[in-house]
Amino acid sequence: MIHGAVPLLHNYLTHSAGRVGDKVALVCNGRRVTYAEIDERSNGMAQCLATAGVQRGDRVMIFADNTVETVISFWAVLKTNAVVCIINPLTKSDKLDYLLNDCRPAALITDQHLRSVFSEPARNCRSLRQVIVSGPIEDDELGRLPHAIRWEMTAERTPAAPVRRSIDIDLAAIIYTSGSTGEPKGVMLTHGNMTAACSSIASYLELREDEVILNVLPLAFDYGLYQMLMAFRTGARLVLERSFAFPAQILQIIKDEKITGFPGVPTIFASLAELKSLKHHDFSSIRYVTNTAAALPLKHINMLRELFKGARIYSMYGLTECKRCSYLPPEDLDRKPLSVGIAIPNTEMWIVDDNDQRVEPGIVGQLVIRGATVMKGYWGKPEATARKLKPGPLPGEQVLYTGDYCRMDEEGYLYFIGRSDEIIKSRGEKVSPKEVENVLVNIPGVKEAAVVGVPDELLGQAVKAFVVIEKGHIVGERQIQTECQKRLENFMVPKSIVIVPSLPRTDTGKLKKMALS
Repeated sequence: MIHGAVPLLHNYLTHSAGRVGDKVALVCNGRRVTYAEIDERSNGMAQCLATAGVQRGDRVMIFADNTVETVISFWAVLKTNAVVCIINPLTKSDKLDYLLNDCRPAALITDQHLRSVFSEPARNCRSLRQVIVSGPIEDDELGRLPHAIRWEMTAERTPAAPVRRSIDIDLAAIIYTSGSTGEPKGVMLTHGNMTAACSSIASYLELREDEVILNVLPLAFDYGLYQMLMAFRTGARLVLERSFAFPAQILQIIKDEKITGFPGVPTIFASLAELKSLKHHDFSSIRYVTNTAAALPLKHINMLRELFKGARIYSMYGLTECKRCSYLPPEDLDRKPLSVGIAIPNTEMWIVDDNDQRVEPGIVGQLVIRGATVMKGYWGKPEATARKLKPGPLPGEQVLYTGDYCRMDEEGYLYFIGRSDEIIKSRGEKVSPKEVENVLVNIPGVKEAAVVGVPDELLGQAVKAFVVIEKGHIVGERQIQTECQKRLENFMVPKSIVIVPSLPRTDTGKLKKMALS
């Protein structure tokens, strides 16, 4: 895509700005911004950060919603030769305080509407050399923040980028995992890691310059962030929304903007399935739909096929530590609907037992990933890093031990079983929560399900299911239990089923099972 250039992430923006500068790169909150405008504004902000003393390798934290300012800030940080760290705007003050102390950023870029959350943590953060605040904020409030300036002041700088010093092994980003179990960990990713991931994913998605990609996922979530990166890499257009909270509004945007790419997660597709007016919408512009986090239930696959006729549907699986592990080619969806696919291009994967020996097809074990996408480690956590990154098959390399239980079939297609810390040991058998959840969500009337293990004197652990019922349906716990008995082995049938109005989730929309168990 960028010939003869050092593969730095911000080359995506500068290359597209030089090639299609007048093209609208971003549609967000009613604003339409071109590649040239984003390039120029990010140069000005980069100069501002550099003047404040932000240097190569320093971290800069962005605590903000999906906005034009967030996008400009992201590229500005990279142009300063610094490391970008986007934090979800739903983060609470105590957690933000922890993240600031962990990351030790040289600058914080944020928005005034979040001041009740960031004010005290920012004042307590000794590493900050600058705080940049967008939105209307009173002078006295701004004055109480360390080295604070208004966003507008960044536009006054000469729109020329600081001198480039980064090379592709330098860190580009720290992405904090959701922290559903324990403290959040900062995944360290280099320019090389991220450009390798973008190249691989863009190749199998067959992305084109005329794509119009919808992103309703937080930019703090790597799946959301990579929508922007791949759009800018290709010279495509990104339509950025804050969330999927108002589905009818999003459906109208799909029509108005002629969206071609729709990335989602199971919760978004579950919400879509409940809408009665879907068949009245024209979705003919959509060329591809992607899903990650887990293999889609069959009823969601059928719903997406019915809704987005002619679109390629990609089921994918990955984790922040290597961005993406696998994808299921759309032509294999009928043949292997429960699989999360094959290794993404330019990576390898295999499965090992507890003794680090590779296992035969069909045997469940831990998934290992090898490739340029594998993280450098966890920020400031060498022991946690050592548990994930281990010597590979060739001298001097490290591979990622994902901590996920999976199996592979004879053709090398992957089947996700569960996180290693989620596997339930009941009656001496290993129970995959994912397998039970897949059965539950395919019961008519069931919208979502979460399965956990709970202590049990007789069984060791008992299987417990939490179920959300679709609107307009009446499904009882006994009926669900009967369906499970028909579809599951005895030791996998939930001992107890609880019907709940909703499931607890992290800031990025992932199930928060710790809150259930």
